[in-house]
Amino acid sequence: KRGELIDGKLYMMAPPSRIHQKILQEFSRVIGNYISGKGGSCEVYPAPFAVFLSKDDKNYVEPDISVICDKNKLTDKGCSGAPDWIIEIVSPSSQRMDYLTKLLKYRTAGVREYWIVNPMKETVQAYSFEGTEDSTQYSFSDLIESGIFEDLRICITDMLK
Repeated sequence: KRGELIDGKLYMMAPPSRIHQKILQEFSRVIGNYISGKGGSCEVYPAPFAVFLSKDDKNYVEPDISVICDKNKLTDKGCSGAPDWIIEIVSPSSQRMDYLTKLLKYRTAGVREYWIVNPMKETVQAYSFEGTEDSTQYSFSDLIESGIFEDLRICITDMLK
């Protein structure tokens, strides 16, 4: 069983659906290939991968995708500190957690970019926590630009073909 510790409370996670895993796999591949192709130093970690948002260990999460550009944050246990980019894939049981609780935690921890991918609505809510802290909603058929990788654009419809 997988779980996350948020504000000292343990939240158990339901097993992911097939489409959840397909999206997870494809995001890992596309982002990883992009970074490799650019000779980048960032690393992509799909769940299960532990992220300790702060040193107090009251917040331990397993984002679906974590992109970490500061290798000093990587430990044998996972990531100590905020990843640069987090992607969460919504399931029926995780909506409140992804859209509210984690949004606040990721913003305050120093995550630079946060995408919430909703397979049920075929939408992506993309948050940039640098500067304006704006969010933009996209459909799966839109070309979505990454805020931390200036020339990375992802169309989820194309990615899932």
